[in-house]
Amino acid sequence: MIIARQLDKLGVNVIEAGFPISSKGDFESVKQIAHDGLSSKVCGLSRIIMKDINASLDADVDMVHVFVSTSDIQIAHTIKKTHDEIVADSIWAVEYVKDHGRICLFSAMDATRTSPAFLLKIFKAVEQAGVDIINIPDTVGVASPSAFYRLVKDVCDHTHNMMVDVHCHNDFGLAVANSLCAFEAGAREVQVCVNGLGERAGNANLAETVMSLHSIFGAKTDIRTEYLVETARLVERLTEVKLAITAPIVGDNAFSHESGIHSHGVLERSDTFEPGIMTPEMVGHKRRIILGKHTGKHAVRNALDEAGYRPTEDHLIEILDRIKELGDKGKQVIDADLQAIADVVIGEVAKGSQAVVLKEVSVMTGNIITPTATVKALVRGNERVLANTGVGPVDAAVKAVQGLLDSDTSIHIWDFRIEAISGGSDALADVVIGVEDDLGRKVSARAARPDIVMASVEALISAINRLILLEEKKVE
Repeated sequence: MIIARQLDKLGVNVIEAGFPISSKGDFESVKQIAHDGLSSKVCGLSRIIMKDINASLDADVDMVHVFVSTSDIQIAHTIKKTHDEIVADSIWAVEYVKDHGRICLFSAMDATRTSPAFLLKIFKAVEQAGVDIINIPDTVGVASPSAFYRLVKDVCDHTHNMMVDVHCHNDFGLAVANSLCAFEAGAREVQVCVNGLGERAGNANLAETVMSLHSIFGAKTDIRTEYLVETARLVERLTEVKLAITAPIVGDNAFSHESGIHSHGVLERSDTFEPGIMTPEMVGHKRRIILGKHTGKHAVRNALDEAGYRPTEDHLIEILDRIKELGDKGKQVIDADLQAIADVVIGEVAKGSQAVVLKEVSVMTGNIITPTATVKALVRGNERVLANTGVGPVDAAVKAVQGLLDSDTSIHIWDFRIEAISGGSDALADVVIGVEDDLGRKVSARAARPDIVMASVEALISAINRLILLEEKKVE
């Protein structure tokens, strides 16, 4: 339900909610989504079998997606019927759905391995039966973009009274390319999936397909693209299928730059090393300049300027050398690292860098005790003590630290990563925490300790101090 509501927020036209006949749970989930008052049409999947279609109808879907195998290999080894029997059953299924007042989508499964003559024959038959949409699936992902273009164009040329839809699989990594070629050939509906999830290697990726249509082809969809990253990360969290950092459009690195030439160009004008026709803001992303071994002087100067530092040329060169030294060890330089390097090189500890000074942390936890953490700290010179509970000791300690802040200092944690640096039960925990204020300014900090609670608290306090310092330097 959570994903369905997010897809509705995103502006998806049709949500294929499930296969109602497959299980009681699937039936109930499809029915709940259908009754949730979404703007998106809700679709149920069905074979051309009465019990399947009735299950979709009973789930109160707006659209029934009926499908049948049409390739010789699938016919021979699955449904084992003649071509004429398949056509007759397909006509019956479409008429049955339409008689019940629902939108009907018909798929010729494995269309790209189906005889072209039979494919056109069955599509013409269901068109005459009153189908609303016909779907051309590349079920096993074997079509090349040029071949799929020709197939879709041929179908579009022979069917004039209905919408042509496509459903592409990604077995050879061509699902998005084939979907775009289908659009060029005349298809006006494309089936996609968030993060490209789906059977085997997955289906056409929603974000990649939509942004290609919008930005490259100049096409219009109802998708609210500013929610693409938000949607991708929600699905990543709920499915526990991680996005690659290099995933186009929604990945962490999609608008990140480390190379000196790239960073310099982007800082001068973003479309020097970005598409230009697609910006991070369009998809709900943010541009990042990463400091590492490939970083150039221009990017470092910009990062220092943003942090409120005014280094001399000699200082800048020394800071850059230290960043590259860390980068050669495989490390990306986060805000706290840059601050520490700058403070040492420039020879001064920035004012306000210790707005919050940790004094003490204590934690209670156990089988019958709600995890509770007490934190004592100096906040702008005033000693404060706060206790809080959480789902675990780390959560409790983090909440306690956040509670110490003044009411006018609002921060949100946007990144929280824990890694064990070495093996064993006494492994050093490396914690990275990113925080953001209400103005959208983001900083991150790292701490490493054998005690994961202390590492988390120290990383959070370091990040808070960094954010407060940034705020105060902006004011100055």
